[in-house]
Amino acid sequence: MSWTTNQLLDKFLTTTEHDIIPLTAQGVKDGCKVFGAAILRKSDLSLVQASTNDEKTSPLLHGEINCIQQFYAIPAESRPPAKDCIFFSTHEPCSLCLSGITWAGFDNIHFLFTYEDTRDAFAIPHDIKILEEVFKVPATPAASENKQAFDERPLYNRSNAFWTARSVADLLEDVEGDEQRAAYRERVEEIKKRYNSLSEVYQGGKGGAGIPLA
Repeated sequence: MSWTTNQLLDKFLTTTEHDIIPLTAQGVKDGCKVFGAAILRKSDLSLVQASTNDEKTSPLLHGEINCIQQFYAIPAESRPPAKDCIFFSTHEPCSLCLSGITWAGFDNIHFLFTYEDTRDAFAIPHDIKILEEVFKVPATPAASENKQAFDERPLYNRSNAFWTARSVADLLEDVEGDEQRAAYRERVEEIKKRYNSLSEVYQGGKGGAGIPLA
């Protein structure tokens, strides 16, 4: 792999702008959430698959799961192994998608928006709520961990035996040169503005889509 952090970051942003957002724009009109994903080849960063949320078809078809389904629908002789691919998600993957990415064989996850962004900017709190309510088990005995320690404990392990997860914000810190870093930050902000507009469309029409956790 000869690409640099700058090239990887540029590919994520370009793929979001040109491949994921157009799919998502149609999806939110149909009542689906704003989440999307893409799979790239590690060798040359070429796009293998881009997808968006399709919860109107099934509540399990989150952007990442839909992308994995479509990736594995590619004939085996034309499909690169998951271990040879980069997995990019527009939003930090929920518990369902973290498991799906793991079972699908990807050894990395990259994402643009954090859980906090999803909750605060997009008014979709389910990712954090499910991880806290289902997976974040209090210490035993309970007296051994106070509420502050429990609240501050990470929701999941970003570096584990299966994969390592990194945010676009992490990548930005690795960009060399203040001018280049500022230029990438500007692109990220422009993308966020586009997602804010998509979120308004989703929030305005989600009630009629019949999605359990809208």
